[in-house]
Amino acid sequence: MHVVVAPDSFKGSLSAVEVAAAIREGVLAVAPDARVTSLAMADGGEGTLDALVATWGVPVHEVNTCDAVGRPCTARWAVSRDGRTGVVELAEASGLPAVSDEPLQPLHAHTRGTGEVAAAVLDAGVEEVLVCLGGSASTDGGAGILVGLGARLLDADGAPVPDGGEGLARVARLDLDGLHPRARQVRWRLAVDVTNPLVGELGSAAVFAPQKGARPGDVAFLDEALTRWANLLERETGVRVHELPGAGAAGGVPAALAALLGAVLEPGAGLVAEAVGLADAVSDADLVFTGEGSFDSQSVRGKVADGVATVAGASPTRPPVVVVAGRVQLPADQARAAGIAAAFSVAPGPIALEDLLPRTAVRLAEVAASVTQLTLSAGRRAF
Repeated sequence: MHVVVAPDSFKGSLSAVEVAAAIREGVLAVAPDARVTSLAMADGGEGTLDALVATWGVPVHEVNTCDAVGRPCTARWAVSRDGRTGVVELAEASGLPAVSDEPLQPLHAHTRGTGEVAAAVLDAGVEEVLVCLGGSASTDGGAGILVGLGARLLDADGAPVPDGGEGLARVARLDLDGLHPRARQVRWRLAVDVTNPLVGELGSAAVFAPQKGARPGDVAFLDEALTRWANLLERETGVRVHELPGAGAAGGVPAALAALLGAVLEPGAGLVAEAVGLADAVSDADLVFTGEGSFDSQSVRGKVADGVATVAGASPTRPPVVVVAGRVQLPADQARAAGIAAAFSVAPGPIALEDLLPRTAVRLAEVAASVTQLTLSAGRRAF
C-alpha cells in the first residue's frame, strides 16, 4: 500500500512537517508495511521555505540584510537539490510579524531586504528564483526588491527616493546600471494566492494596506503612488501592470518583478506541488492525505487541499484524497465536487481550542489510523 501524505501547516499548532509526521505515524500504526511518502506542502506564503527545505532535504542558508523598517536582520534562503531553483520567502526579511514590535509604518516599510536575499540566491548560480509572497509589511510595489538587487529609483532631480510607498510618489526615473547581472538571466516565479490588481478599489492599497497600519488618507496616497509607479514601469518596459491579476499581492511586489524581470505569477499551492514533485508521488498512490487548520470554502479555491486534489485527480490511478483538519466547515457535497473524497476533523467532540491544540498531533495520528484501516478493509469502495 502506497500512501502519500501532503499537508499544509496547522497555523498556531503544528508545522507542515509535524503534521505529515503525525499522519505518517497513524498510517504505519495499522499498516506497518505501507510505503509512506511525506511531502510538506504550503500555499506559497509564510512557511513555504520550511516546507520545501524539509521535502528537498537541503540546507538553509542565511544572509545579513534588513527588515521592513530598515533594521539589521538575518534572513534565510535555500536552493533545490539539483541547484536549479532558489527560494526566497518574502516574510523572512520583509514580513509584518518581524516588525510587530514597532509602530506600523505603512508609508515607509519596504522590501529592500528581500531584494538583498534574492541577490544572494542569484550569486548561488540558480536558473530560476521562486519568490514566496505572503505576510508582507509594506506597500512599495516591489521597488525595494529592485533596490536590493542594485537598481536606483531617482526623483526629478536625480536623487534617490526614500524607501517604501512614500518613495513611489516621487520616483521619476529608474537607473538599472547597477542591477545584479544575473537578474534578467533567470526565470522568476511568484507564488501568489490572491488575484487583486495593483491599483483601484480592489487593489493592493485599498484591500491590504489597512492591515499594515494605513489610515484612509494613507490608502489614497499609496494607491496614487502605486499608480505613478505603474505608469513609470509601463513607460520603461511597455508592460502594463495596473490591472494584472495578482499584482496587488504582497504590497504590489509582482508589479516590479513582472514588468522589469519578466516574472510569472502562479497559484502558490500548485507551484509548491510542482516543486516537491507531488505528481510523481501520487502517480501510483493508493491513498492521499492532506490537511490544514480549517477546511472551508477557501480551501478549494487555490489552497493546499485544492492543489493536492487537482494533482491527484489528474494522476493515472486517481487515488482518493482525504482531508484531516482542525475543523471541517465545507459541506461534503462541495468537498466531493472539488475532488476530496472525505474530510475529518481532529476534534474528538465539542472542545475548546486551547484544549485541542496540545492534542493535535495525537488526534492526527488517530484519525489517519482509522482512515487507513477503513481503506485496508474496504479498499477504495470506502470512498
